[in-house]
Amino acid sequence: MKLERLDHFGIEVADLARAERFYTGVLGLEVVNRFGDQVLLDCGGQNLALFEVSRPPLAAAARQSIIAHPLGRGHHAFKVKPGDFAGARQRLAAAGVESAAPIDWGDHECIYFLDPDGNLLEMVSYR
Repeated sequence: MKLERLDHFGIEVADLARAERFYTGVLGLEVVNRFGDQVLLDCGGQNLALFEVSRPPLAAAARQSIIAHPLGRGHHAFKVKPGDFAGARQRLAAAGVESAAPIDWGDHECIYFLDPDGNLLEMVSYR
């Protein structure tokens, strides 16, 4: 068996409408379809599925710990062009999104941040 490509990946959210607003309004993804308890978003030729589940919100200290120490944690990384990366932290802050200082890896740089449900996300830009 050989896998062809990633068709979609799923993210669990507590409030589907709020999550849809975040992923479309802040991150600029577009809705492909809605299915009762999930929303399918276009993510550059692949899809992201938001699934509504019931779970308690993360405490502020836990949220800060996740973005301050993201390495080795499961997360979803979104690639952006260098020009888009330049203002990404300010755009996230203007939308009230918690993020960590950018990390420069030499050939690329990244910013880790959390969606409203505490899912760890990364924005990465390659040079």
